[in-house]
Amino acid sequence: MNSAQIEIQLIASLVAVACAIPGTFLVLRKMAMISDAISHSILPGIVIGFFITHDLNSPLLIVLAALTGIITVVLVEYIQKTGLVKEDTAIGLVFPALFSIGVIMIAKNANDVHLDVDAVLLGELAFAPFDRLIIAGTDIGPKALWIIGVILLITLTLLIAFFKELKVSTFDKGLATSLGFSPAIIHYGLMSVSSVTTVGAFDAVGAILVVALMIAPAAAAYLLTTNLKKMLVLSVVFGIFSAILGYWVAHWLDASIAGSITTVLGLLFLAVYLFAPNKGIIAVLYREKQQRTEVSLITFLLHLKNHSEVEERHVNHLREHINWQKVRAKKVLDLALKNNMIHIDNNVVSLTEKGETFTSKAIDYIITNEDAQIEDMKDDFFLFRG
Repeated sequence: MNSAQIEIQLIASLVAVACAIPGTFLVLRKMAMISDAISHSILPGIVIGFFITHDLNSPLLIVLAALTGIITVVLVEYIQKTGLVKEDTAIGLVFPALFSIGVIMIAKNANDVHLDVDAVLLGELAFAPFDRLIIAGTDIGPKALWIIGVILLITLTLLIAFFKELKVSTFDKGLATSLGFSPAIIHYGLMSVSSVTTVGAFDAVGAILVVALMIAPAAAAYLLTTNLKKMLVLSVVFGIFSAILGYWVAHWLDASIAGSITTVLGLLFLAVYLFAPNKGIIAVLYREKQQRTEVSLITFLLHLKNHSEVEERHVNHLREHINWQKVRAKKVLDLALKNNMIHIDNNVVSLTEKGETFTSKAIDYIITNEDAQIEDMKDDFFLFRG
């Protein structure tokens, strides 16, 4: 592995970390698509900055692009607050307009400047090691590495300094206001960090990968934990893992690095989406199946409670009287036996003392409809949980 490969992976990893931090809060605030809007709408800020400085490496480009990102958020919120359209519609109105303005400005005034579609949308990490930062004749590494490193350092400093404010304003704006700090200031501060991060990664990785690195790791982490600190850590880990694996996939396939990293991010999210222990599709389907079984068991026990006639409680006639299929009836009968809710004498099913107690509590639950009560019943009486 040569130095260029190491630098590419290091840049990709730093971009992943820098994007994961604001991305986590964007996902929690249900503002994931605003990152896509910012990543495109900052183009006019970059173009105006170039017109002023005539230098694509000027820090003014980052400042003006960040301001454009904030303007995007303000416009989206203003349109949304009119009540005429929803947030997604407002985003769809604002960022294409600003992006188009940037494209027109380039076409009219900067045709000879390297701000083409590839640079804007895809980026190319493979070229990042060739754009070096040289100070006093000394090569100190790729410019992208230093830009992203500085942005990441600022982001981490702000995260540590304002973690409590970010956390409270994300989950409870009313509480944040009562504690004496403005959720609006925190909100626009977060948007500023998102804008600056997007601009910093713009030339190296492009808008598409910036959006993917901001949203996919945070979304995957959200499916695995409800703890904010753990979610931040998982987002960072997922981002770095995808950046490094994506690079080697691109190296193996001789394909776009940004495209490969984005693909790995998508596959990672799909795996978590399917197999997450609590929120994954498989876990949800299994839990729903178990809940249906629990409801069937309660229905069966209530049937026994309400019928003293032998023919109503005979094993061979349960399917007929409760109107269940044979497989379902046998499954519920076996579950009731396993939980010691019933006993069978001469093929006649009767409630045990435990079954009587549980059924009486079930009737109380049906009357009161208190969710906590049914959960306590399951804990006390069932041998399995959904």
